[in-house]
Amino acid sequence: MSEDKSSNIKYLAEILEYLPHRYPFLLLDRVTELTAGEDVRGYKNVTINEPFFNGHFPNHPVMPGVLIVEAMAQLSGILAFETKERRPSDGFIYYLAGTDKTRFKRPVVPGDQLTMYSRLKADKRGVMKFVCEAAVDGEPACVSEIIVMERSL
Repeated sequence: MSEDKSSNIKYLAEILEYLPHRYPFLLLDRVTELTAGEDVRGYKNVTINEPFFNGHFPNHPVMPGVLIVEAMAQLSGILAFETKERRPSDGFIYYLAGTDKTRFKRPVVPGDQLTMYSRLKADKRGVMKFVCEAAVDGEPACVSEIIVMERSL
């Protein structure tokens, strides 16, 4: 990444360098803006081909809220890795440790683009807290504070 700690990750191949997740649990398609130690923006294109839509819910597909939170956690994980200048290939991982103040504002359905924002709020002794927002067409879908914990692999 660039010296000023500000960069753009544009392709899935780059996201795979930051996250250990793979299909069907990789819930991030693109990172559009990233400033290490500050914030990150990205999105997930939600399609009817997602395996969870088969059962959630038949004839009325809605993205499970827990997966919206997971998508924001994955985006936050990329910010954590970039802030600490580490990757899973360096022997580190960030686990989701908790959530606070999570609220769901609208359903997310096939055809939506879930745009997400995460801002680093705190960083103490391997535990990082992020303030996150997810939206569809500018309309809030979910807000949450996400806590991750760094561990060695």
